[in-house]
Amino acid sequence: MKINIKTTRKSQLIDITNDIQQAVLDAEITFGLVHVFCIHTTAGIAINESADPDVRTDIINVLDRLVPWEGNYLHKGGNAAAHAKACIIGSSELLAIEDRKLVIGKWQAVFFCEFDGPRDRVVKLKFTK
Repeated sequence: MKINIKTTRKSQLIDITNDIQQAVLDAEITFGLVHVFCIHTTAGIAINESADPDVRTDIINVLDRLVPWEGNYLHKGGNAAAHAKACIIGSSELLAIEDRKLVIGKWQAVFFCEFDGPRDRVVKLKFTK
């Protein structure tokens, strides 16, 4: 299965939890695991707080300080910082499924992390029963 995402900014965290939960229901998985995998080298997947949208902004700001857009990068594609940020965040998350529901904390969500947008993106889902 896959989730199609259209990003609108250079950097953004998009909550894809409901999309994953719907995929669990569509796949009729009662108990198992879902591997959420970003197939792009300038984006990632993360689990973090969803209640306060300022957390997303803070994460982007911290990453911008750690890996500034302008730097002495050897990669000539103009997106070296995006590649580095994607490595820091990581490309996947593994979530448990119990009673047809994702097992995540009350304040948690799964985010697609865009670092080189805007773009059309794809996240792959693999289920294990």
